[in-house]
Amino acid sequence: MTATDKSSVPVNFDRRYSDVVTTEKPGLRERTRQAVRTQLMAVAWGLFVEQGYDATTVDEIAAAVGMSQRSFFRYFSSKEDVVLVKFEAVGAMLADVLANRPAEEDAWTALRRAFDVIVGPTERDPRHGLVLLRITSQAPALRARVLEEQTNWQELLAPLVAQRMQQPAGGDLGPTALTAAALACLVVANAAWLRVDGTEPLAGFLDDAMRTVRPGAF
Repeated sequence: MTATDKSSVPVNFDRRYSDVVTTEKPGLRERTRQAVRTQLMAVAWGLFVEQGYDATTVDEIAAAVGMSQRSFFRYFSSKEDVVLVKFEAVGAMLADVLANRPAEEDAWTALRRAFDVIVGPTERDPRHGLVLLRITSQAPALRARVLEEQTNWQELLAPLVAQRMQQPAGGDLGPTALTAAALACLVVANAAWLRVDGTEPLAGFLDDAMRTVRPGAF
């Protein structure tokens, strides 16, 4: 099993993971809004870990940061969105890392290394990762929306894969199929890691899955 390539994990990942990555510098009002959202997410995840997702209410999250339920809904439309914003942020980060991988890397290797933005933090804080996977696998409404977000990841990554394969974006099924296969490996690895309750490295499961279906492996 291959160890995680630490060089591909962005600095200050935990802060960047809290909201969607953007290249634009927000104004004071937006920075304040993002700070409150980050605080709400941190408190919510602390409660999810401590007492479970279903047992945690919006009222409890809001009260823990000294605001009303009505104020909470100014920042998130639902409790589910506190979870889903992480997936939106990760999609942008995956695209950012993939775009900046060395040009000589083949697309499959570059995708694997890009996935370290997920693997690294998950292995550093397995309790949080396990809670996230359990929540998204057990709540039907969340599961459907996570699948939708992962489709968005594919749409973000496929053009970058096409560029790396020197193919026109949207001009061939190959880059999209390759991206979908890599993301499927990530899903399989996450499920395997969840089954062993995080007692084995997620990186190992992902490496095994991607090695099995690597282009040219058959």
